[in-house]
Amino acid sequence: MKTLKDANTKETVKVVKINGEGAVKRRIMDMGITKGTEVYIRKVAPLGDPIEVTVRGYELSIRKADAEMITVE
Repeated sequence: MKTLKDANTKETVKVVKINGEGAVKRRIMDMGITKGTEVYIRKVAPLGDPIEVTVRGYELSIRKADAEMITVE
């Protein structure tokens, strides 16, 4: 399975699972990224961190470390 970090720019992916535990997982879910949500990858910074995405109608920047915890299809 690929992660959000591996997804290409201008691609829409669907969240399958959020890995991680405790506060990190809760923070990702509080940002609106939950199982079944569609995420559009808008831009990736030159060094790959952060990644700018659109989720649930708003724009969000997410760190590469957090993006690695989100399994997508």
